[in-house]
Amino acid sequence: MRQKKRITIADVALKAGVSKQTVSRVINQKPDVAPHTRKQVKDVIKAMGYTPDPIARSMKGKTQTLGCITPNFTDFNFSSIIQAAQHTAQDYGFSILFASAETDIQFPPVMDEMINRRVDGLLVINPRDDHRYHHLLPIIDQGMPITYIKNAPVFEQVPAICLDDEQGGFIAAKYLLSLGHTSIVIILGPENKASTRDRLTGFQKALRDENLEVDQKLIMNGDWTAESGKAAIDKLLSYGVPFSAIFALNDWMAIGALQALKEAGLRVPQDVSVIGFDGLPITAYIDPPLTTIKQPIEQFGRLAVKTLIEAIQKPDFHPEVIRLSPSLVIRKTCAPI
Repeated sequence: MRQKKRITIADVALKAGVSKQTVSRVINQKPDVAPHTRKQVKDVIKAMGYTPDPIARSMKGKTQTLGCITPNFTDFNFSSIIQAAQHTAQDYGFSILFASAETDIQFPPVMDEMINRRVDGLLVINPRDDHRYHHLLPIIDQGMPITYIKNAPVFEQVPAICLDDEQGGFIAAKYLLSLGHTSIVIILGPENKASTRDRLTGFQKALRDENLEVDQKLIMNGDWTAESGKAAIDKLLSYGVPFSAIFALNDWMAIGALQALKEAGLRVPQDVSVIGFDGLPITAYIDPPLTTIKQPIEQFGRLAVKTLIEAIQKPDFHPEVIRLSPSLVIRKTCAPI
């Protein structure tokens, strides 16, 4: 028998012609709602048979506000995670305070402001890309519910939603190997990033499965920017080192590599195959459209919010690391050798 769809705050808001925040304020008996609006929302709730989610019901006495600290708001992946998190939180009757801290030094005052605002829990994007996680340890010990996004904890007892970067590198290598490529350039991200190490590890594992090793001359450094991807390929071409394919550890570096190949008169994919990583929307519209390893970005935000709310609800919550699987998106930049 098909399971009946759960009525959400969003459904009630749509039917009542009000915002999800207004429905949440009515449910939680907040005073700042006009009497006629309050009655209208209550009538719709009754007519639709809406009951708050068990997690949300357990939050009585809380502020029903979450905090989210991101390194910045301009990165596509971060902004997409934030948008998905906000929509999910609203469905559960929560609001989210967002703030950015680009550096480890900027993190403590932002975190303190969240605590002063009495958030019920914190979402933290990339807490282990620098030393900002150290600032979280005291409040973790004090029982503040925290969920990491895109980084796994090392020893901290917190849940995390992150990407299986190693699997992504493995998928990229397997695909290029299936096309007959063995002389493959790898353009790395910053060496201090776990994602760089894990994607490279997965790539190397796939090669070793075929009794191959990465040619050290073909490992180039990058910094996630298109400029660094172009510079890496410009340098290799100037050395005259032969290669048939490029795996850039993010899409922007792949785009830079494509530009370097174009300027050198090399055709993609006839002369060189190129594969990126991330699945940025722009990669579908460049010429030629980029084959890439796509991250399930929206899932990060949705699962992180649900996990954090559960951690808030259950004092004996057992934290787990959920690793999401990337997928191969085949377009026009790879061909058999």
